[in-house]
Amino acid sequence: MRIYNLLAVFILSLTLLACSNGKDLSKSFKLTLNKAENSLKNGDQVSISLKSKGEIPIDSVIYKLDGAVLGTKTDLSPLEIAFDVTKLGAKNLSAQVYAEGKQATLNSKLTFLASETPTLYTYEIVNTYPHDKSSYTQGLEFHDNILYESVGEYGESGLLKTELETGKILERKDLEKKYFAEGLTVINNQLVQLTWRENVGFVYDLNSFEKTDTFNYGKSKEGWGLCNDGQVIYKSDGTEKIWLLDPETFAEQEYIQVVDSKKLRSKYNELEWVDGKIYANSYQFDSISIINPTSGAIEGVVDLRPLKKEISSITDADNEVLNGIAYNAATKQLYVTGKHWDKLFEIRLIKK
Repeated sequence: MRIYNLLAVFILSLTLLACSNGKDLSKSFKLTLNKAENSLKNGDQVSISLKSKGEIPIDSVIYKLDGAVLGTKTDLSPLEIAFDVTKLGAKNLSAQVYAEGKQATLNSKLTFLASETPTLYTYEIVNTYPHDKSSYTQGLEFHDNILYESVGEYGESGLLKTELETGKILERKDLEKKYFAEGLTVINNQLVQLTWRENVGFVYDLNSFEKTDTFNYGKSKEGWGLCNDGQVIYKSDGTEKIWLLDPETFAEQEYIQVVDSKKLRSKYNELEWVDGKIYANSYQFDSISIINPTSGAIEGVVDLRPLKKEISSITDADNEVLNGIAYNAATKQLYVTGKHWDKLFEIRLIKK
């Protein structure tokens, strides 16, 4: 019995020693940069340092950014590097340090911002069309001279086919009351529609309006906006992330993060693909952000706040906001509307 007790004490001592040693090593160094970690720009020349809090000699340290190796040092001299990142936003910097036969990893959060401030745009109204004010617009698409619209709110959600010139609803498909409809896009002769918090998307045949498939979300938080470039579907989820989906399986493959020259941005509630860029409404802000789909940088902002003066149907200014962007790629015509708005506008952008 005494032998077992001694063995148990010995094993416990080794375990505590190992935990203590690992903890001591990770607390013996500090990972630092010579620039602010939350406002880095692509191309910045920085010094990354591992500062020792004692006199512990190291064998080596491997620096990584989101798992990709930046460089290796065998002493505590700074790693000098010019960052070259394709996708902007939040990233993890790690230092994997080896010393005295032990290993520890230190982490630091970095944020890469856009190097240029967004170009500012205003607009002019080209044409005005009627819009059904009962529609809580969540997604808007122009395809073969027909407007398709996803309308939200629990108990009121649906998919609409609408005549542009008259605003007449040609066809409507209602969703079950448990669903709050969100973004919409047209790809491969299919209508793809999101729901908000129900973690499910619906696929419809473009011609028959019949539901042909459903899909579940992956790591994205919720369903907000949708658009596509013909090869990839882009999906926003209320956070700073826009997810890239496979157009066949609708599986989330990767994401970009939306940033301007000051900070990460979020709440993109409606997306549209326009000449190689993502045009996005931000919820409760009557504007359009023009987003680079590769880097996530906001390259332009369109101020559309005066449009509300043209709307007579607004009763709740906080919720009945601009939301709905449709683009006719063949004619370069851009259309916008809002939640419960009684008008839809064709607009032309003007650089300020």
